[in-house]
Amino acid sequence: MDALVESLIEELNCETVFTIPIAGGIPIMESVVVSWIIMAAVILICILSTRHLKVDHPGRGQLILETIVSGGWNFFKGNLGEAGACYIPYLMAVTVYIGISNLIGIVGFKPPTKDLNVTAALAIMSIILIEVSGFRKKGCKGWLKSFAEPMPVILPINILEIFIKPLSLCMRLFGNVLGAFVIMELLKLVVPMVVPAVFSCYFDIFDGLLQAYVFVFLTSLFMKEAME
Repeated sequence: MDALVESLIEELNCETVFTIPIAGGIPIMESVVVSWIIMAAVILICILSTRHLKVDHPGRGQLILETIVSGGWNFFKGNLGEAGACYIPYLMAVTVYIGISNLIGIVGFKPPTKDLNVTAALAIMSIILIEVSGFRKKGCKGWLKSFAEPMPVILPINILEIFIKPLSLCMRLFGNVLGAFVIMELLKLVVPMVVPAVFSCYFDIFDGLLQAYVFVFLTSLFMKEAME
């Protein structure tokens, strides 16, 4: 059990990789560096996979890429409708980032989503997008009026939801990723090596992708509510 506690503390500890010598020093955490690596890899993959696109007789790689992109676009458009189509690129980008962040532990990197600061930042961006989408759809007057719907007496509850939603998104993503780590460490302590390897396929791959889906699905659902 002491080994589990030590492993958990090590996972929660955000190490400083280097410091930028500006304004007394700006520490750059490990989660930020890994996020940069993920972004660089995604940009490189996008450049390489879109260099030779064809209108006629596309290759197998292009067909797979178009299927993935169109599938994601249709999924979010079905949730948001035509009015929310302009937000789909952001949601798809966040899906890719969270999905890779949750899976990157397989290759030896520490997942950025194990850092509460990262999940909090993602949740704050989501709630800003939710409120901006409602503001743009309804206008200033309609947006302010929506806080008093369906009746003025629940105005405090609607205002409180602005802070509850990002907290819920943040803690759900962080808690599930950290919880999967704790379960895997417990399995390593009490069962042979083969069983943790099997469960790793679930917690490191399936659950990681599932959490990315849940995060963006809830964000799109809240956006739809804000625009209605």
